[in-house]
Amino acid sequence: MIAAPRIDESSPYYRGWRVVLACFLMAFFMFGFGLYGQGVYLAELQRAHGWPGTLISAASTFSFLLTSVLVIFTDDLLERIGLRALILCGLSALGASTVLLALVQTPWQLYLAYALMSVGWTGMGTVVIATVLNSWFEQRRGLALSLAFNGATCGGIILVPLLLSLTGSIGFRPAMLTATLAMMVLVLPAVVTFIGWPAGMVPAAGGRSSGSSAPVRSRKAVLANAAFWTMVLPIALALLAQMGFIVHQVTFLEPLIGRSAAGLAVTIMAAMAIVGRLSLGLFVDRLDARLACAVSMTSQAAALFVALQSTSPTVLLACCAVYGFSMGNIITFPPLIIQREIGASAFATAVGLGTSISGIVSAFGPGLVGLVRSLTGNYTTAFALCVVLNLVAAGIVLWRPRRRLQDSHTLSPSP
Repeated sequence: MIAAPRIDESSPYYRGWRVVLACFLMAFFMFGFGLYGQGVYLAELQRAHGWPGTLISAASTFSFLLTSVLVIFTDDLLERIGLRALILCGLSALGASTVLLALVQTPWQLYLAYALMSVGWTGMGTVVIATVLNSWFEQRRGLALSLAFNGATCGGIILVPLLLSLTGSIGFRPAMLTATLAMMVLVLPAVVTFIGWPAGMVPAAGGRSSGSSAPVRSRKAVLANAAFWTMVLPIALALLAQMGFIVHQVTFLEPLIGRSAAGLAVTIMAAMAIVGRLSLGLFVDRLDARLACAVSMTSQAAALFVALQSTSPTVLLACCAVYGFSMGNIITFPPLIIQREIGASAFATAVGLGTSISGIVSAFGPGLVGLVRSLTGNYTTAFALCVVLNLVAAGIVLWRPRRRLQDSHTLSPSP
């Protein structure tokens, strides 16, 4: 019997790194247009059409909730139409969404654009990115996920300022059309050229396979697994607190340190998210993912706690840096925990369900923080609640249920 050759995932010539590049570009434009760009759309559509902010904000909420429902079925779509076709559908939907946002004239067109954006999230979002990279990497999976998901943060740092600059010089409509064209020119060739399953892998399994079809676990079985819930619940609570802080960060900091320093704090936090992902990616494959996740959540709680005690610009900026260092890693841990504890045969199913649940829960973060602030008149109680949520989440994620949804042939052992 001839032993299978060992795959050197650290080699720059390994095809998986080209897949990472394609996933980076997907995350860059999906998060840039689909998340960080929504503030631009709100301002420009209000200016162009005089629509109330509540109408446009409701469209954003509708899109996020629809996305949280659609991602549940990612595993079914991967099996039925295939990986590349799903991504191309997502890319087409996102392109149609941004073009329609540039040309929109009526509210129903606005909601159609945001519905198409939800389809884009389904084809190009975190579930698909995590699933395809899970199939290409074993020893360097954490690094691959960190590099690809850094595209999300870069989308906010680069694409949004670019949209604002173009809007100021040539107008909103030409800016959106130009950015959409750039997305197609960059992402389409990368997807067509690089994206695919590794040779010999069973696509439905979502992980490496030696050839025979492994049974794909049902959603009911995943939901009955304790390891799934001790991962999903803390991630949902941490993202609930995180979304609340991100949205209210400038409003909290501006009276303390001024508008320009508050803007600098946002930039520092986003930059540190990139640094944090890259730093963790170098070591996470050798770490206990649950312990590292708990440390990240605890560090965010500590940063918020210190920020509530200080009015010093230096201390507050440092707190935002510490908070940002762990911010991007919160969505990196779930795929690693799922792969290790639930298994490759249920990977896409579990990631889809987890993303849906955490997405729905975290969507209430900004509203919850805003409500507590309105009731108390300040952010002290609201952010103290976020501190508690982070600490509770850290405690839950450290609980390791004995029952596992793993089978012996979902993933071949590393040679």
